[in-house]
Amino acid sequence: MNIRQAKLLTAIIDQFIETAIPVGSHHIIERGLFPVSGATIRNEMRFLGEEGFIEQPHTSAGRIPTVQGYRMYVQQFMKPTSHERAVRARFTELKEQYFQHKDRERAYEAVAMLSNMIPNVSFATVPHREQVSYLGLSNAMQQPEFMADSRFVSGIVEVLEKRLASLIDHIDLDETVQYFVGEKDLCTQFASCSMLVTKYRIRGETGAIGILGPVRMDYAYNAAALQMVADLIRD
Repeated sequence: MNIRQAKLLTAIIDQFIETAIPVGSHHIIERGLFPVSGATIRNEMRFLGEEGFIEQPHTSAGRIPTVQGYRMYVQQFMKPTSHERAVRARFTELKEQYFQHKDRERAYEAVAMLSNMIPNVSFATVPHREQVSYLGLSNAMQQPEFMADSRFVSGIVEVLEKRLASLIDHIDLDETVQYFVGEKDLCTQFASCSMLVTKYRIRGETGAIGILGPVRMDYAYNAAALQMVADLIRD
């Protein structure tokens, strides 16, 4: 098979894939891919048919690829098409969504692990999103400080769900555990609370993971637990 015959086979297969209609010589000529006469195109198509790469399903029809033709195409002649480029673009988009989903799962699993280690609220901000995952509120509500004032608990929940991500964005975090003890200037609801927080990074994106509980907490224990879990999820 010479270069022109290979190019012709590729053109026939590409057009048949796109339309599912047998390809005639006039279609090839109209596309302007071959600066030769119609007779030359028909002769080349006849050669491809004799070699078993294309066939004519009906006497008056154009040609369609055979299995042998498809095999030759995929093994030697296939090049990226607009469809393949579209698939690659879609894959790139979905790949980023996939990794973002995995990032959220990773943050949530870290929060769950931390929650199983401490009697307070564990939380993490999720990279790519203004969102906080938190667990352990039921544990914290067993603490005397939380049990004594239901309005206080409601205020803490409001901060966790609506304001914590924004508050943390204004804190200059690093990979050490930072302590905020009764920081009412940071948030009025924190007057009777302490927050321990540190930074983590996944795929170049930064998040925060921390602990929220009453001022009366075991700081050394909580800090050790937080540091170990944060180290686990850091890239």
